[in-house]
Amino acid sequence: QVQLVESGGGLVQSGGSLRISCAASGFRFSDYNMVWRRQAPGKGLEWVSVIASDGGMTRDRESVKGRFTISRDNAKNMLYLQMDNLKPADTAMYICGKSNGKFWEAEDGIVDWGQGTHVTVSS
Repeated sequence: QVQLVESGGGLVQSGGSLRISCAASGFRFSDYNMVWRRQAPGKGLEWVSVIASDGGMTRDRESVKGRFTISRDNAKNMLYLQMDNLKPADTAMYICGKSNGKFWEAEDGIVDWGQGTHVTVSS
């Protein structure tokens, strides 16, 4: 069974940094594009960052560009999101997802996801 387990969330001050992780199992991790999504309190689910299966290409939504870095270690079946210069607006549940979609449409092809790890950014 596909399993995605996020960790590393917590409370951080505005301007601070945090790295969250997603441990993947139950599928051939290196074959899939992966996506970080988030859901802020009272808001809908939005994609944050996408990474190609081999890690060679990434793309980020405009609001996090230059601040967040998605990465992966295929040898360890791990997905990461390094978050720098965090803002209160980044407060959300961060959820990793496995995508069946092509890189440029990966966020629309998520078929499995984890329970999420919550990130709170204080002002």
